[in-house]
Amino acid sequence: YQVQESVKSAQFRVRTKQENVSGVMLPTFESYLEGGNAFELTGLGRGGQQVQKCKETYIKAVETLVELASLQTAFVILDEVIKVTNRRVNAIEHVIIPKIENTIKYITSELDEQDREEFFRLKKVQGKKKKDQQAAEIEKLRTGQDDAQNYDSQPADLLEKNDDTDVIF
Repeated sequence: YQVQESVKSAQFRVRTKQENVSGVMLPTFESYLEGGNAFELTGLGRGGQQVQKCKETYIKAVETLVELASLQTAFVILDEVIKVTNRRVNAIEHVIIPKIENTIKYITSELDEQDREEFFRLKKVQGKKKKDQQAAEIEKLRTGQDDAQNYDSQPADLLEKNDDTDVIF
């Protein structure tokens, strides 16, 4: 009864710290004794050693409970973080990656289609140029025969003004 009456405040206290584990802030609890032992001589004649043993056992039990609470809190928080991370991984694997792959396939097919269209267009242009060139050669051959007849009848004059086509390099 005397021990209970003289207790003012708790000597055994718990403080918290934040610990970073893999990017997750976890609270950790730490127990400590504050103040001195005011009851060293308590109950010398009436079972003081038993009271002291009880106090030491209580301190060990509380320290173990504090450590257990710290671990349990860490487990709960880490479990939540793992669940959130697994949800994100599943979302990425089953939703985002397939969407991106489909987009890549679509873009690839569109680019292939554009390449085929461009190739077809180039072939058409080359064909048209070839036809125009053949038509020009045929026309040139026809007019060339006429020119050959004109050149034979008239000698070429180097001083005469002729329209030459421009040569561009």
